Amino acid sequence: MRSASRNAGKLRIVAGSLRGSRIDVIDHEGLRPTSDRVRETLFNWLAPVIEGARCLDLFAGTGALGIEAISRGAAECVFVERDRHLARELEATLARLKVGNARVVQTDAQAWLAQPAGVFDLVFLDPPFSGDLWSGISRLLESGGALAANAWIYLEAPLDAAFSVPPNWQVHREGMAGNVRFTLYRRSDSA
Repeated sequence: MRSASRNAGKLRIVAGSLRGSRIDVIDHEGLRPTSDRVRETLFNWLAPVIEGARCLDLFAGTGALGIEAISRGAAECVFVERDRHLARELEATLARLKVGNARVVQTDAQAWLAQPAGVFDLVFLDPPFSGDLWSGISRLLESGGALAANAWIYLEAPLDAAFSVPPNWQVHREGMAGNVRFTLYRRSDSA
């Protein structure tokens, strides 16, 4: 999930088959959508690998990251969102945009990862900044078999957040926007 009222409004899909499509951003506590500029940077980094990727958008919120991935050629995306209202909004957005290669799972991300979830080529990990979930979710992703051998993991966190990721996740690229640090990791099959 992604601070509330200042983010209410709309954001746009930057490129691909859904380019220019708008996503409603409702006024909701903890919702912090990834900005257009950061998404554009991230997907420029991912351009060589996004086609045909199986994606997981944990803490999906508006679903902007996963929808952008589908727009740019990802084969499918699973959106995991704990909040019932946000999950319904995301389902409505996917229906309005006629996105058929996606599904929304309304549940807690940690609980969902604790059971077999499938294998993903690309994971978007952008939990609520107040929850300090980066280390724990990273370990669950790695230990639970949810990551393909050479998966890509996008992680968004406050600049001052202290967390650790599995040793076989190597920084591929990173950047900063305001007080947010965003990092794209590449997983290696060996630690």
